Amino acid sequence: MSKRIKEAREEIGMSRAEMAREFGMPIRTLENWDREISSPPMWVEKLILEKLETFKK
Repeated sequence: MSKRIKEAREEIGMSRAEMAREFGMPIRTLENWDREISSPPMWVEKLILEKLETFKK
């Protein structure tokens, strides 16, 4: 599930630190999602992917 967030983040060239600042979230959370230690709730993933999509434009 969280692979999609990592792929979307990398596609736009955003680092974990940049994303953590942009979304106001702990970088450790992103590290855990990237490593599939934990995953965000489906609704959180959807919102993040929608927001990351706006950075492509």
